[in-house]
Amino acid sequence: MPLYAFAFGRVGVVASDLYLLDPRFGDDGSEQGVRLEVRIFEARDLPGSMASARPIAVEQPIWRADLLESIANPGSLDRAHHHPRFVGEWEPGDRHFVDEMTADPLGFVGKRLSDLDALLDDAGISGDEVDSSDAEELRRAVPEILDAVQRLLDGVRHGPSLAAVDPTTFARVGWL
Repeated sequence: MPLYAFAFGRVGVVASDLYLLDPRFGDDGSEQGVRLEVRIFEARDLPGSMASARPIAVEQPIWRADLLESIANPGSLDRAHHHPRFVGEWEPGDRHFVDEMTADPLGFVGKRLSDLDALLDDAGISGDEVDSSDAEELRRAVPEILDAVQRLLDGVRHGPSLAAVDPTTFARVGWL
């Protein structure tokens, strides 16, 4: 299960493949795809000498894109949606299905990542919580981030099978 992380000043992006089984909805409850989140990153103090490894914390989510599809419709991204706001610090708000995302999921994600100010505004987070260079650094990294997301999407069809999971229990496989 790969996890990609792109960190800038105080903002970063994490992306991983994701497999969900929700027995409340039968076969329609199984989803697979890629989850991408814009998060606050924190470089912590060195725990030892100048040569020690630096602890890095991946903290509060700002925005989430779920490039998901029902297991029954591989390759469709028929459940692609995003969460522009989180409730508290960790719970996602409602799923937002938008035509632009349905038509071009990667294009939508790239466009959203290119406008950090809008993401922060939608999330109700002050721009004072990020470094002034974060928006430009993120914008420059969008092609690399989308390349990683495409590799994850390509690998989803070969990821772990949920067929071996007890269909009466909820399962979530993935970093995010």
